[in-house]
Amino acid sequence: MPEPETYVIVGASLAGAKAAQTLREEGFTGRVILIGEETLRPYERPPLTKGFLSGKDPFDKAYVHEESWYADNDVELRLGVRVSGLDRAAREVRLADGERVGYTKLLLTTGASARRPAVPGADLGHVHYVRDASDSEGLRAALEPGDRRVAVVGAGWVGLEAAAAARAYGNEVRVIAPSTPLRRSLGTELGEVFAALHRRHGVAFVTGEVAKITDSSVVTTEGVETPADVVIVGVGAVPNTALAEESGLEVDDGILVDASLRTSDPDVYAAGDVAKADHPLLGRRIRVEHWANALNGGPAAARSMLGRPVVYDRVPYFYTDQYELGMEASGAWAGAYDQVVYRGTDPAAYVSGDTDELEFIAFWLSDGKVVGGMNVNVWDVTGDVQALIRSGRPVDPAGLADPAVPLGDLL
Repeated sequence: MPEPETYVIVGASLAGAKAAQTLREEGFTGRVILIGEETLRPYERPPLTKGFLSGKDPFDKAYVHEESWYADNDVELRLGVRVSGLDRAAREVRLADGERVGYTKLLLTTGASARRPAVPGADLGHVHYVRDASDSEGLRAALEPGDRRVAVVGAGWVGLEAAAAARAYGNEVRVIAPSTPLRRSLGTELGEVFAALHRRHGVAFVTGEVAKITDSSVVTTEGVETPADVVIVGVGAVPNTALAEESGLEVDDGILVDASLRTSDPDVYAAGDVAKADHPLLGRRIRVEHWANALNGGPAAARSMLGRPVVYDRVPYFYTDQYELGMEASGAWAGAYDQVVYRGTDPAAYVSGDTDELEFIAFWLSDGKVVGGMNVNVWDVTGDVQALIRSGRPVDPAGLADPAVPLGDLL
C-alpha cells in the first residue's frame, strides 16, 4: 500500500494552525504534521501587547483552537520541538533530536523574532522583548506592581501598545525614539496624534538614539539619561529565515514567494510574518507582520499546496487599541503618497488641544488614487476603504472629506 501524502507545517503559529485547519476543511485526507518550538499550542499574538498584557483578558482567549481540536481533526501537533534543518533533495525536515520527518509538501510559518539593538545592556534582566507568550507573561508581572519607572525603547506599534499597558497599571512611562512616533508608518502629522494621545495619559517622550542600557537607566547618544526599573524594547522584528537560507531557498528580508505563496522550490510554501510575497495588487513584493496576514495567509497557502488556484492579493490590514483609541488601517502606503485627506475630526485640532474628539478617517492618496486608509474610532468602514484601494481609480478628494457622502458612492 502506498504511503499517504504527508504535509508538514513548520511553525505552530496562527498561520500554521489555520493552514492545518484549511487542509482538513478542503478535504485533504493525508497526514498533517504541525511542528512548533514553543510548548504552547498555537495562539494569536495581538493579545501579547493588548488584552493579555493589560490584564483585561485571560490567555486562554488567545488560543487558535481548543486543545482537543488537533486530535479530533487528525492533526499531529508536535510541540517543544525545534527543526534544525531542511533537506529539500530528500524532502525531509531534521529535528534537533536527530529525527527526520519526510514530507510531500512543506509549509514554513516560522514567523519573526524581536529585533535586539546592538547596544550594551540590551540583554540585562530587566529588559523585555515581546514576541511570545512567556515574554508577555514576564513583562506583565514586571508591570503589575504599578510603581515602576518604565522606559520604552521604540515608538512603533509594539512600543506604544506596551506603553499604554504600562500606564494602565499606573507606572511612570517614558518612550525613547529618534523621531515622531509611528512616523515611518503614518507620517509626522498622524504620528503626532498618537503622541498627543499618550501625553494626555501621562506618557513622556524622549527624542534620541539609545547608546546603552544600564541597571537603572537608558542613556541616549546625546547623554540624556532616563531612569528605568523596567525597559521594554520594541524596535522591529526580524523574519526567521535561517531554515530557508540554509536549505538554499531564495531569501531577501523574508522567504521569497510568488502570488500563490510558493517558494523557489515548488514543493515548499511560506506564509505569515516570514513570507515576502509577490503582491499583484500592489505590484511589488511585500512582507506583512500583522495578524490579518497570518490569519488569511495560512489558509491561502494550504489551498495552494492542494493545487487550488490561489492569488494572494488581500489588502494589508492591521489594528490597534490604545486607551480610548481604536484604529483599523488598510493598505501599504509608507512613503508612497502625495496627499492625505481627512474625514471627521481634524487631527491637528486634537494635537493642539483644541478638541477632545478623536473620530476620523484618514486617506492616503497617490496620483489621486487611495493607497491607504485609517479609521480611528469610526467603525464598519473597512470594506469600503479596501474597495477604494482595490479600485485603483482616482477619487474626488472633496467627496472623501465629506461625511455626508457615503464611501460606497465614491467607487
